[in-house]
Amino acid sequence: MTQRDVILNELAQGLRPMSQGIAWFDALDPQEQSEALLFLRHHCVQARATAEDGPESIHRAGLRPTHTPAVLITQGRINEQLGKIASLTPRGERRKAFRLLIAVLGIADARRRERHCSHGCGHWWHRLSAGG
Repeated sequence: MTQRDVILNELAQGLRPMSQGIAWFDALDPQEQSEALLFLRHHCVQARATAEDGPESIHRAGLRPTHTPAVLITQGRINEQLGKIASLTPRGERRKAFRLLIAVLGIADARRRERHCSHGCGHWWHRLSAGG
């Protein structure tokens, strides 16, 4: 578990405000931003994100349906689209991709927690709490 892992999971669970997440993401160099987006994509897949998560993710991320990441998530196979979103390179698109992938992870992981981890699990990120 790294600091990046904790920050991203806290953001996805709503334990850290997105404004802090954006400030953290903006402070990363382009290579670190790419790594963070790829990490998020991987974890969205691991959390079993579905195409049905797209509209709610767009809403939670505060994106317009016409923003590139929002358009991508609603077209085609979810795993492929998450990869395209994580690979966006313009700075403004990366920030939108970050917000969207955090929202996707939050939705997919909450569903996984409810369905598979409600009676306890070994996932360290399910033991995070606000302030600690």
